Amino acid sequence: MLENNKLAQPEADVDYAELAKQIKLCGKALGFQQVGITDIELNQASSHLRNWLAAGFNGNMSYMQRNLDLRDNPAQLQPGTIRVISVRMDYLNNSSDAEVVMANPELGFVSRYALGRDYHKLMRKRLQQLATQIVALVGTHSYRVFVDSAPVLEKALAEKAGLGWIGKHSNLLNRDAGSWFFLGEIYTSLPLPIDNPVSEHCGDCTACIDICPTQAIVAPYQVDARLCISYLTIELHGSIPLELRPQMGNRIYGCDDCQLVCPWNRFAKLTQEDDFLPRHQLDTPLLLNLFMWSEEEFMHKLQGSPIRRIGHERWLRNIAVALGNGPKNKQVIEALKSRLDHPSEIVREHVQWALNQD
Repeated sequence: MLENNKLAQPEADVDYAELAKQIKLCGKALGFQQVGITDIELNQASSHLRNWLAAGFNGNMSYMQRNLDLRDNPAQLQPGTIRVISVRMDYLNNSSDAEVVMANPELGFVSRYALGRDYHKLMRKRLQQLATQIVALVGTHSYRVFVDSAPVLEKALAEKAGLGWIGKHSNLLNRDAGSWFFLGEIYTSLPLPIDNPVSEHCGDCTACIDICPTQAIVAPYQVDARLCISYLTIELHGSIPLELRPQMGNRIYGCDDCQLVCPWNRFAKLTQEDDFLPRHQLDTPLLLNLFMWSEEEFMHKLQGSPIRRIGHERWLRNIAVALGNGPKNKQVIEALKSRLDHPSEIVREHVQWALNQD
């Protein structure tokens, strides 16, 4: 989170329509594929979020229930805010075919967004560069930069800014880019002209709903996180529910099934950012190799990776489930048994479960 601490007014006689054009040009020059601008009215998105929370779909993500007033009202989060500049950056890379990886039980599947370096620092730096360029164009004003770093309704804001529409799987979709992109925002006090939202283009398609391994998309535009493999492998800190483990297959960090099957992703473009390219062969990793990493190896090899934030314990937990879902040979059994005395009860439980599977 970065901000300009002053609430000073920009220079007089600013042509805000021209400034908006300049902001979009500067944003694209910095590597953002699209830049949109919206106001801060979020009543509809706020109502949707509150209904989702009331249903308990957030699971143990208690942070989603905190600071709801700040999510609803960007001007409370950053005083003076009247507009939001929303950006997207493509992250699809030339990694090995996801379906081939998921079909091979000896390999582990890692969500495509996490194969390279963590996007937060890269996007935050670029957004700050854009904010600094805006100051150079118009003078001092109030602003704040966000990349998944505060209570921000980023998908709702991006939808309002014309970057796409929220699909039935709850991800943002763009006709020209699918859904393989990251989002970021600049909250600003500048009275910029706003962009129009785009129309929704999911139609009668239910591919994402039908493909979900755990049926986590309980209704169009409604995801029960408690069933979602991304939640189970990344957000959930404790034991993975027994009934869901077999449906996880070899997915050890995240799940992209709903994106992989979406027809709009045939228009997705490959990223131009080297930081998003696969590292340490994470696009085709052998489960046994990953399972034998010590905590020190885990921390070292995943330096700068978003995967690192789940910690070694959950890493082993997830891989144990994947090994339990695959065929058992001597190597697999010996590897699992080598973790039966792990200091973590969570690891031991999931390892024992894996050994008990036929």
